[in-house]
Amino acid sequence: MISFEEFKKLSIKIAQIKEVRDHPNADKLYIMTIDIGGETKQIVAGIKSYYRPEELKERKVVVIDNLEPALIRGVESQAMLLAALDAQNLAIIVPEKDISAGAKVK
Repeated sequence: MISFEEFKKLSIKIAQIKEVRDHPNADKLYIMTIDIGGETKQIVAGIKSYYRPEELKERKVVVIDNLEPALIRGVESQAMLLAALDAQNLAIIVPEKDISAGAKVK
């Protein structure tokens, strides 16, 4: 378990996907450029088996914005896309209503 104080350290925000491309070194990964309220970041996400690029582009999603960058199969990921996974499917977490990129999730 983590404390509420630890949880509050996470910066969870709304981002808008601007670009989606295949990862050159992995069959199941996309490299995406996202806008987090005027700040552009690159993320790597293992969602290729569940979404086509055209389903993702311009979509608003939920990300963790303040993780240390990670090198994933040779490409830097600067945030983490949030998704739910069960035995059959994966679903990215999206806002229920239209809201600005950069909005904080509380």
